[in-house]
Amino acid sequence: MKEVQKNSLKKLGFLALGLFLLNFASYYIYKRFDVTQDKRYTLSETTKKIVDGVDSPLIIDVFLEGNFPADFKKLQNETRQLLEEFSAYNSNITFQFVNPIEKEEERMDVMKKFFERGLMPINVTVTEKGRQSQEVVFPWAVANYGDKGAKVQLLKNMMGASTEDKVESSVQHLEYAFAEAINKITKEKQRKIAVIKGNAELDDIFIADFLKTVRDNYYIGPITLDSVAKQPNETLKALNVYDLAIIAKPREKFTEEEKQVLDQFIMKGGKTLWLIDGSTAEMESLYNETGSAIVGPTDLNLTDMFFKYGLRINPQLIKDEVGTPLKLATGNEGSESNIEPYNWKFAPFIYPASKHPIVKNTDGVKFDFASPIELLKSDIKKTVLLESSKYSKAIGLPTKVSLEMVTEQVSEKDYNNGGFLPVAVLLEGSFTSMYNNRILPFKEDKFLKKSVPTKMIVISDGDVIKNQLDKGAPIELGYDKYTSNFFGNKEFILNSVNYLLDDSGLINIRTKDVSLPMLDKVSVEENYTQTQMLTVALPIVLLGIFGFTFTYLRKKKYNR
Repeated sequence: MKEVQKNSLKKLGFLALGLFLLNFASYYIYKRFDVTQDKRYTLSETTKKIVDGVDSPLIIDVFLEGNFPADFKKLQNETRQLLEEFSAYNSNITFQFVNPIEKEEERMDVMKKFFERGLMPINVTVTEKGRQSQEVVFPWAVANYGDKGAKVQLLKNMMGASTEDKVESSVQHLEYAFAEAINKITKEKQRKIAVIKGNAELDDIFIADFLKTVRDNYYIGPITLDSVAKQPNETLKALNVYDLAIIAKPREKFTEEEKQVLDQFIMKGGKTLWLIDGSTAEMESLYNETGSAIVGPTDLNLTDMFFKYGLRINPQLIKDEVGTPLKLATGNEGSESNIEPYNWKFAPFIYPASKHPIVKNTDGVKFDFASPIELLKSDIKKTVLLESSKYSKAIGLPTKVSLEMVTEQVSEKDYNNGGFLPVAVLLEGSFTSMYNNRILPFKEDKFLKKSVPTKMIVISDGDVIKNQLDKGAPIELGYDKYTSNFFGNKEFILNSVNYLLDDSGLINIRTKDVSLPMLDKVSVEENYTQTQMLTVALPIVLLGIFGFTFTYLRKKKYNR
């Protein structure tokens, strides 16, 4: 008997020593294991580098807390798991989940403050077993680092998508969203963006939301090409200080001197984002007594320049059956006009089919009077980022465009051999100067015939970057105040800028694939009793069987 007690004490001592050593080792050696098939909780090397650079307290407030539908519980859990990885990798990062409207009496004041900060809540309706519930959800987080802060949108706006689809797409986006926010508030601005002026480009008020957003990461300044006529070399020198030039919807011809300045900026490695209209079409020109206008091609004197770089914006209009809503008055009901939504085929709603990080997991982008981009044979690498749907075609210019076209009846045969027309293209490589073996418009001592490796994006619609105005003030890019729809224009443009200027690989986090398993709610409801038995009763029965068997075997052993 004493020998048994002695062995028991010895085993207990070894167990205590083992636990002590394990606890001691875990203090110095910390390891988390990601056993998910898609490695969703394994941070990318770029994210680790960004997180590792946080050298003082960074606090993240997540507003996904409270009583909301089960779909958002998934988003909440995925957000929590990701932030736990951040915190485990760097203890300077802490987070908390906060219910912003926990106190009902403060509900309106809190919602007003969130609106002012641009943190828009959403109303969500979920049907479960035939019953509907509606809750206000704030799908946002705010990261604070010293005196700097950045907001993180947790739920993506996807027009027409179900809540499940939105949640799954948003989970794909989480790591990039948080990594970008942390990078924004912990790193000093280095890159510089030039907004080109002088050729009737969009006024600042129409790109105000873009400028307001992008200035958090980059320095921004205007470069006016008017000075080229008198001081071309000085203008080129001033432009070369910048890393990216944005040309947003010019409506006046470029002179040869102006083109040489832009060409040599590219040759020296400058990045460019071109938003160019191929036609003279404007929505405002249709709001007249006839509801129509004659649309012709634009002449910006850029055709030869783009041709040299490997593409051509054709003087045509894209008509796409996958259009965006347009509200028109169709008559009167009593003393008020009857407003009805129609499918406007000259404003294509383009969902990205490409897996490129610029557009992967982004919402559809709204275009207005886009033109097809023709890709030419060259050594430049070309990637089509966005293209029209299968049911689209190009219409030659000049042509008449009328609001009455919303009532046109078409069939599938009207789009035979059509569709898939590029409207946004990424070009990468070493470009040849358009003035190679040509007389230069102005003398330049350091003229380059071939560029260093660089890249540009060409979009065949200047309105993609244009925000609307409400009472004279700019509203968020991508929001259509007439239909209350959100489109992916802002995300697409910001991703384009980040890709062109990205030297840390941050944009490549977007290529990560996360598979979020979802319940088939219809199947669950149809087999509700069976589902209850499997998920609730069966585990209890199995536990009871295990307990009974264990007790029986134990009694049998010690009763001998």
